[in-house]
Amino acid sequence: MELGVLGDAEFCLGFRLVGIRFVFEVEEGEDVDAAVQRSMAVPEVGILVLPSGLLDGMRPSTRAALTGSVRPVAIPIGTDEATDLREKIKQAVGVDLWAKEGDARGKGKAQRRAT
Repeated sequence: MELGVLGDAEFCLGFRLVGIRFVFEVEEGEDVDAAVQRSMAVPEVGILVLPSGLLDGMRPSTRAALTGSVRPVAIPIGTDEATDLREKIKQAVGVDLWAKEGDARGKGKAQRRAT
């Protein structure tokens, strides 16, 4: 599972510099929905990072498909985050990694085995 990034050239630049291989650039005026579909079709991409503002330019059906997807898990970042990172990680992994013993949110939490 690899990290992918979707956004304009400026947003994607830093990710390219750190070696992210799956970069889907979308310039202003381009079809965001088509770029989302391209990114979702790559089986190696398990987590897709995108600017939160890009969600506003998507058709509702595309936004629902992306935000409800388990693979890739969409992580919108920026000042207008629409979702909680903790919930996205829980969706991807199936376990609330920050839940404490007995926490109602930690149901289904993986237990460590004593060796």
